[in-house]
Amino acid sequence: MAPRRTAGKKSGFAQNRKSRQSRKNHPPRRYEPVREGRKTKVRDVMEDAVVGVLHSHGDRVDIKDIIAELAENRGQRKEIEALLEDLTVRQLVKKLGKKHYQLDSRHFVETTLSVHPRGFAFAAPVNASTSVSGAKDIFIPPRDLGTALHGDRVLVQVTGSRRDRFDGRVVTVLVRGAKQIVGVYSVRGAKGYVTPEDERYPFTITIEQEKAGGAENGDAVLVEISDFGSDGSPASGAVIEILGDPDSSLVQMKMVIRKFDLPDVFQEKSIAEAEGFPDRVEVTADRTDLRRICHVTIDGETARDFDDAVSVEKTKKGYRLYVSIADVSHYVRPGTPLDQDAWDRGTSVYFPTGVVPMLPERLSNNLCSLNPHVDRYAFTAILDFDRSGRRLAVRFAKSVICSQYRLTYTLVRQILVDKDPAVRARYKPLLTPLKWMAELGMELENQRIARGSMGFEIPEPFVEIGSDDTISSISVRERNLAHKIIEEFMLAANEAVAETFANRHFAAIYRIHQSPDPLKVAEFAEFMQSMGYEVGRDNFDSKWFNRLIAQTKGTSRQYLVSNLILRVMQQARYSPENIGHFGLAASFYTHFTSPIRRYPDLMVHRALKQLLWQDDKHSRLPVNLDEAGEFLSKRERVAVDAEREMLDRLKVRYMEKKVGESFAAIVSGITSFGLFVELTETMISGGVAIADLPADGYEFHEKRHMLVGMRSGKTFQMGDEVMVRLVSVDKRSRRINFVLEDRAEMPV
Repeated sequence: MAPRRTAGKKSGFAQNRKSRQSRKNHPPRRYEPVREGRKTKVRDVMEDAVVGVLHSHGDRVDIKDIIAELAENRGQRKEIEALLEDLTVRQLVKKLGKKHYQLDSRHFVETTLSVHPRGFAFAAPVNASTSVSGAKDIFIPPRDLGTALHGDRVLVQVTGSRRDRFDGRVVTVLVRGAKQIVGVYSVRGAKGYVTPEDERYPFTITIEQEKAGGAENGDAVLVEISDFGSDGSPASGAVIEILGDPDSSLVQMKMVIRKFDLPDVFQEKSIAEAEGFPDRVEVTADRTDLRRICHVTIDGETARDFDDAVSVEKTKKGYRLYVSIADVSHYVRPGTPLDQDAWDRGTSVYFPTGVVPMLPERLSNNLCSLNPHVDRYAFTAILDFDRSGRRLAVRFAKSVICSQYRLTYTLVRQILVDKDPAVRARYKPLLTPLKWMAELGMELENQRIARGSMGFEIPEPFVEIGSDDTISSISVRERNLAHKIIEEFMLAANEAVAETFANRHFAAIYRIHQSPDPLKVAEFAEFMQSMGYEVGRDNFDSKWFNRLIAQTKGTSRQYLVSNLILRVMQQARYSPENIGHFGLAASFYTHFTSPIRRYPDLMVHRALKQLLWQDDKHSRLPVNLDEAGEFLSKRERVAVDAEREMLDRLKVRYMEKKVGESFAAIVSGITSFGLFVELTETMISGGVAIADLPADGYEFHEKRHMLVGMRSGKTFQMGDEVMVRLVSVDKRSRRINFVLEDRAEMPV
């Protein structure tokens, strides 16, 4: 295996260090130590082995069993006995009686490693019995990783603590995480080699000619590692899938799918089950016929699956809103192959180049999709509001609907905002209903903001892929009145469903969002104050954040501050414990509106049917909602990470053709080694090294997020507008490097 890269003084990247022994493509013995090499003491290796044995047993262990597993001679037996006494004195091991020992779990954590390309790692505890349970992370320096690699399940000894983290070292590798790796194949002489595309795997895998599977020089491949190598010998494996030309956008999508292990093939039984459903939709006795209600769908131009259709009627007291959601639970029943495949995915994953769907196309784009002019089964929330947007009543119906129009956000903007005569003439029957939708949507937004729901808007990049599989453009996705209308309607339906569960004390999955860490909020407040904003010293609630957002509205810093607030926030997640949603200032919230693409929504549909119609035979819930919430939250994070990485890959390939060009940008981050900037027209991020700033010595003010020239007094702060020139692009690391040109004038 090649040397691990570790932090160096000059570049911040790795310096060479001795490689360490890795293991073969099967879980190592649970007591297998990781500290090896000439300088490692035999006693240290044996100590790790003893700790590994104690951990693997999990309970009290007889000293005879430890000796039987580890000792090869009388000398090692004495050594083990002495080690156990030493570990007991150091309070790492508990002695139970005369002959039994138990690992003191307060000092050890079972965890999965997340290794940084620079060689160090972070890990979060996965067992709750330790003294570091709930810690944000454990920092492990390169020297204490041993043979462990990114993604490995390991046992970590906690060696110290700081204000914001714990320090630790890897004791033993429990399960190898990297059995299959995406990389690029190359040929040198009679052998092939795969260089992992992920920098967190700093080694090359040798491929014998007969195990290359027909791969050619430069191909992106998926390789299965059969031997992780040892001191002096490289890792080896076999190519199990040829993905294609890595410069192809579609191949890049395949690489992301394999890297994140996204399930992209449905069971044959699932396909057969989906194909077996009849096309015909019947209005049965348990269904409410809502086909006379003028439902419309409003989505993006490229959308193919339509989860939701809406309609608004004017009433004497205000408005009646129909939010009709695809009744996926009618087709996908608990315990079926379709259900298992949907559960394994947890969510659909959307890329600019395609989608990895949660459901087969027969359902996602056909039977469940609320396509125009066809009858569809739906689950409808019928919400009554007064003229100010306060909810008066709610009821739910298993329904049959027929969407009348397939609208887009652009069309609705042209009708309501642009007042385009030609478009308005074409959609004349919808002019009044759309006007009511806009009225109700704005009242709902006003109600939501008034209670403290956070009102920032984060723009998204839009990547356009040309017919030749290349990136033709990247721009900021438009967000208009139509987006707001649909967002408000979906929020209203989700809250109504969650409140129904809570009021009836019915077990279900909620979408929860905890309040942020007070320390992070205080640091953010200090930074905002340093930028000249009125911070105040309130109870840092959601209204406090809204006041800060209002101060930045319409300025170049609005998007930046919104992003900083997102970093302060905790991640929303799924849980059966309703603690409310901080960001929305909602006491009750869940996900009901997207069951075609989110499994939690499917669970919510089943739960609501079980609550309202106890005899519904398709509404069984998982036995353990806590485990379901945890699993589905993880699947969501995997999907978000995969989507983000795919965007980064496309951005890098788009920018590699623009080396030498200049761009307007905003400073989005400050570190001791330079600036991070984001291009204003494309939302593409990159870095400016401190060495490429105007000649000066720079002092880094961490709390103020600022670099100050010690001779010139020149400052660089988050939010500054700058002009940058692209100098290089690294596709493997996905780094985009700029140099600074003349600074733009700061906005008043």
